[in-house]
Parts: sequence; structure tokens; C-alpha cells
Amino acid sequence: MAAPSFTIWGRLNSHNVKKIAWFAEELGLNYVRHDIGGKFGYTDDYLARNPNRLVPMIEDGKVALWESNTILRYMAAEYGGERWFPRDPIDRAMADRWMDWQFGYAEAQRTPFLSFARTARENWDHAAIAAGMSECARHLAVLEKYLGETPWLSGGQFGIGDIPMGVYAYTWFSLPFDKPEFPAVTEWYARIRDRPGFARQVMIPLT
Repeated sequence: MAAPSFTIWGRLNSHNVKKIAWFAEELGLNYVRHDIGGKFGYTDDYLARNPNRLVPMIEDGKVALWESNTILRYMAAEYGGERWFPRDPIDRAMADRWMDWQFGYAEAQRTPFLSFARTARENWDHAAIAAGMSECARHLAVLEKYLGETPWLSGGQFGIGDIPMGVYAYTWFSLPFDKPEFPAVTEWYARIRDRPGFARQVMIPLT
């Protein structure tokens, strides 16, 4: 097998790194991933190419690129062809909007996630956790309505619009806090769980 020409920089317990590793598998890319960020720290060489002190970053011999959803779009356009990057700008935009929408959801989920995954139970702020879960539910009600009418966030078939929220859905369903039921979201998530790359790259322990 040829040496990988696609490199992912970032620790896999990052939501944003999971997006890229999962999509690399969907595309069948020959890639290598290096742990960096979090407990692994950052090298001077990495920070020279990505001064944001964040992950992920990718390199493919043509570009060094950061910002996870921008990376997804680049991967779809460069490696995915029409299947992943439709020519029709409306088709692209309909999926693309959910990628940007995900950032608002991620902020809502931040406190519940960090409490469960990174904070000792005795230090939990239960009021803040409940507020975060309530805000997540408000966002997911929007998702529920859409998925009740359309099978995928990308439209008629699975696409890059499903990847960012697919990663965050794994966390939502893994959090041990009270949560309302969203049948359409649950059914969509069950189909995502059947994807081999998702199982390998996303469904890892949150801690």
C-alpha cells in the first residue's frame, strides 16, 4: 500500500477531529492521523501552520487547512466528486446550512458534555447542566421537524451535511442526563450508527 498522502492532525476525542476522520473513511482516503492538542500538547511546527492552538488541521501535499467544517467542504470538493459535492448550488446549500447550524448546537451542549467527560461529579453545576440540556432540546426540536420530512440533513441521501451533527448526536445520546424523546432524530441516528466509519472513529468513550 502506498504511503498515506492525507494527514489529519488532532486527538480523536475532539468532536471536530472525529468529523474529519469519519469523512476520510467515507471517502476511502488513505490517511494517517497524529494525536495533537489536549493532553498531547502542540509542537512549534504545528503552531507555525495553525496558530489558533486548536484541532484539527489537515495536509494533503496541496494545502494545510484548519477549521473542521471548511475541511469537510474541501474534502468533498477535492476527493468526493458529484456524490459528495453536488454541482447544483442549491443542493449544496441545503446540506451546507446544517454544518453551520451545528455550531449553535455545539455551544448548547458544551456544559453538559464537559461536565460529564471532564469534570468530577462532585463539582457538577446541576443547574447549568439542566439549562444546557434544555437548550440542546430546543435545537433538536428544529432537527426533529426537518428529519420528519426528509431522511437526511443532506437531502435524499447521506452527505456532509449529516456529519457534524452526527458526531454531536453521539454525544447527546451518550450523556446520562434526562432528555426528551425525538423519534425522527433517533431513527436518523440509528442509520448513522450503521456506517462503519462512524462506529470506528466517533463511537469512542467520551472521557
